[in-house]
Amino acid sequence: MSNKPANDVMNFKQGDAVVYPAHGVGHIEGVESYEVGGVDVSLYSISFEKDRMRLKIPVQKAEESGLRGLCSSNRLDDALSTLQGKAKAKRAMWSRRAQEYETKINSGDPVMIAEVLRDLRRPKDDNEQSYSERQIYQSALERLAREVAAIEKTSEDAAASKLEGVLSQVA
Repeated sequence: MSNKPANDVMNFKQGDAVVYPAHGVGHIEGVESYEVGGVDVSLYSISFEKDRMRLKIPVQKAEESGLRGLCSSNRLDDALSTLQGKAKAKRAMWSRRAQEYETKINSGDPVMIAEVLRDLRRPKDDNEQSYSERQIYQSALERLAREVAAIEKTSEDAAASKLEGVLSQVA
C-alpha cells in the first residue's frame, strides 16, 4: 500500500507512455470527463497500438488498477540481471507452471516477466520446448520488449534482440 492520501491521483498527461499490467505499454490519449449517475468521472483514455485496443480507466482508480509509468532504469537493470540468472527448474505439472507464468506476465512487473523468459529460454537447437511453452515465452518477450523499447526509444524488434542477446550470454 502507498502512503499517499486517498484523494491523491496519478498525474499522467496526453502522450505519456504507461504500463497497464494485463496489456503492457500504452499511451495516454487524454483525460475524458463523463457524467455517470449525476457524478462527474474523469477517465484516462489509453491506446495500445500493437493490440489495436483502447482502454478507459477512472483517474481515481488508476493506481489501484495497477496503471503505472514506465519502470525506472534501476528496475530495468534488475530485470536484465534476472535474465542472466540461472533458470529455476520446477517440478510442478505444466498446467500449474503455465498458470504461474501467465500470472507473472500479467503482473506487469518487468522482473517477474524476466523470470518467465529466463525459466522458459531454450537454446535455438533444442526441440524439446512445447508449443504452449513457446507461446508463453513469446508473450513474455513481447511484453518486456515493448517496455524496453519505450524506455530506450528504440524499436520493439531491437529491444527483443537485446533481451535475447542477454539471455544467450547465460552458459
